[in-house]
Amino acid sequence: MSLAGKTALITGSTQGLGLAAARQFEAAGCRIVVNGVVDGTFVGADLRNPAEIDAMIAAAGPIDILVNNAVVRHSAPIDRFDSARWDESLAVNLSAAFHTIRLALPGMKARNWGRIINVSSIYGQRGAANRVGYVTTKTALIGLTRAVALEVVGTGVTCNAVCPGTTETPVHEATIQSLMQAEGLSRGEAEKQFLAGKQPTGRIISADDVAAMMVFLCGPASNDINGSILPIDAGWSAS
Repeated sequence: MSLAGKTALITGSTQGLGLAAARQFEAAGCRIVVNGVVDGTFVGADLRNPAEIDAMIAAAGPIDILVNNAVVRHSAPIDRFDSARWDESLAVNLSAAFHTIRLALPGMKARNWGRIINVSSIYGQRGAANRVGYVTTKTALIGLTRAVALEVVGTGVTCNAVCPGTTETPVHEATIQSLMQAEGLSRGEAEKQFLAGKQPTGRIISADDVAAMMVFLCGPASNDINGSILPIDAGWSAS
């Protein structure tokens, strides 16, 4: 698939899924605007700050593909969940996506083409204890996706969400390595233990596989995929 001539802005691109997406969109021919890594066009915006989001969109130039991937994760029971962390979760995980869409969409409409991809999660479709900020914002991203999808019908723009299960990230890798060392497990055994009762395959999902779905959503075969919530969770949501 060639996306030559398109510009893709990917937020939260310092590691994990965001970095995998940046590499795959670049391989497909896109000019990449990244938020937090040094290759491509770098824009170091603090996504907690709407003014910096405005500046990021202005610096990026015309955006054809927008991937809202930036995320913060905080864990605590709700009665011990710090209010500042709640505000940060809303700002980075949800409000930043609202602002980037709000600012990028007029140009997409004017060019009669655009792709918006919001990175939700398996936790946008089911709850989890001690993760109120993450679950709430990932669920709200699905609502945002559906609302925007209906607004862009007939404009040449689509808006979809992907909902990965447990995917390759430095945080998950550290957990796997810790299990391997502490209990003398093989990598496969450590992944199965970590994912027990959740991801039926018992293995971590490849970030490249999730990124490949994002690239597909920007290709010609996806013209009529709009407002879809696409699980990439190895059967977790079916269990």
